[in-house]
Amino acid sequence: MPPLAADAGDTGLPPFTPAAFFTEVNLVSLIALGLLVSAALYGYGVWRLKQRGDHWSAGRTAAFVAGGLGSIAAVTVTGIEAYDTTLISVHMVQHMVLSMVGPIFLALGAPTTLALRVLTPAPRKVVLAVLHSRYVRILTFPLVAFGLFIANPFVLYFTGAYRQTLEHVWVHEFVHVHFIITGCLFFWPLLGLDPLPNRWPYPARALLMVLSVPFHTVLGLTIMQSKELLGGDWYPNLGLSWLDPAADQVTAGGILWAGGEIVSVTMLGILVVQWVRQSEREARRIDRALDRAEATEHVGSAGRHAGSAGTDAG
Repeated sequence: MPPLAADAGDTGLPPFTPAAFFTEVNLVSLIALGLLVSAALYGYGVWRLKQRGDHWSAGRTAAFVAGGLGSIAAVTVTGIEAYDTTLISVHMVQHMVLSMVGPIFLALGAPTTLALRVLTPAPRKVVLAVLHSRYVRILTFPLVAFGLFIANPFVLYFTGAYRQTLEHVWVHEFVHVHFIITGCLFFWPLLGLDPLPNRWPYPARALLMVLSVPFHTVLGLTIMQSKELLGGDWYPNLGLSWLDPAADQVTAGGILWAGGEIVSVTMLGILVVQWVRQSEREARRIDRALDRAEATEHVGSAGRHAGSAGTDAG
């Protein structure tokens, strides 16, 4: 049965324009509530640290709130959300942000570290127990997280699952959350600042990131070249004269292809910066250890010389 929008013809949504981003805002959703609660909890944690005189990086706060929560909000409570079942190209932008951009910034915000510094001993033990549980170790193991991250879009777009997200609101919302979670599972162990298990050395992390690039390319090109429409007859049945579903699908595949490469290159840049900073910290630590050893040896040598001089004088 075709959707109701098809019966209404062009009385549905008008052609997508940049203005729609601001005019089709919907703040009444579970994701919007979750974003507000997350921002409030993070802000409370930062405030608690400052109240007791502890420092928390403003860059981490900006990454989590503006970069992470802000990017997710930009595609879930604005006109992007309003058009994500009308234009597959808009949906693909949403997909990229929810699965890659948002999780990267959330990881850089180090929310787990903030929670561990703010919580009292009892709840802190609970958080640590969860972090080091068998289930978290399995899910955050880089190869497992990599497999979930890569398989996720292929399963969505090449099975009947995508049509279900178009027809059922609750499935649609579930997929949004699923994108965010699988993105976090992949990116958090790679570049996150939190104390997570299964932390690989930087060369291995960079290699895993490089290996993810071809999959986005293959998926994007496959969607661009496909003669079948994703979602079947959903988009044609909308009956919108300004919409060409086939052309829009080509655009969507191009967004996935180019967007995946841009994000992956940016990710590699972040990893390199983190790697260099870690090397600098390690070099400073070794220098301090050598300085202490040299100072200790100098004091010991001076003591021996003083003892020798005393013996000679005697």
